[in-house]
Amino acid sequence: MKVKVISVLEDNYMYLVIEENTREAIAVDATVPKRLLEIVKKEEVKLTTILTTHHHWDHSRGNEELVQLCPGLRVYGADERIGALTHKLTHNQELKFGAICVRCLLTPGHTLGHMCYFMWEDNCPDAPAVFSGTWRCFFVLHTPRSQGDALFIGGCGRLLEGTAEQMYRSLNETLGTLPKETKVFCGHEHTVRNLKFALKVEPDNETVKTKLAWAKARDDDDIPTVPSTLGEEFHYNPFLRVVN
Repeated sequence: MKVKVISVLEDNYMYLVIEENTREAIAVDATVPKRLLEIVKKEEVKLTTILTTHHHWDHSRGNEELVQLCPGLRVYGADERIGALTHKLTHNQELKFGAICVRCLLTPGHTLGHMCYFMWEDNCPDAPAVFSGTWRCFFVLHTPRSQGDALFIGGCGRLLEGTAEQMYRSLNETLGTLPKETKVFCGHEHTVRNLKFALKVEPDNETVKTKLAWAKARDDDDIPTVPSTLGEEFHYNPFLRVVN
């Protein structure tokens, strides 16, 4: 499984996940069709599936155009407000795309229909991944992966539709119990902002200081800070450290 990180809009990420045996590909949060199809062509793969984390325009606005451009394209998500939706998902539903396994994790908070995607390949030594998509974060491992606006590097998504209790369960009971080696791919580049807040919460946390310096250097060079790992997040993400 190969993951291409694609920067779009002001600070969004969309992802192309490639099944290397079949050369078929899954897009996560297909926001900018032209840019996505450029990567699809460059990688010489066939786009078969879109996984949408939630209905907000900056995560789903490309769905309708892509369905027109790619006949037979499947669009998955948990919210009927997602454009061009063909397959509505439920919590803990599992999907299979060649060797890639996907577990769909409903993570309400940012929106009530927010879905994260945990991906892995059986009999593969790589870590899993999680795509979390929310306003600030996204998880991915090479065995499992996930993305969206539920969990960000060093932070989490804003509460727009759900409650604080729902977000707590989404972060600490649903995402927080995934394998610690899981790679985290989030939907936005907000790492510096998140870690500045984390430092206010824990001004003596040396891990936060180190990660913030690293993230600032990446930001200065216009280099993505994704992915992190879930295990790392427990050292500097205040929204996961509430249980520590």
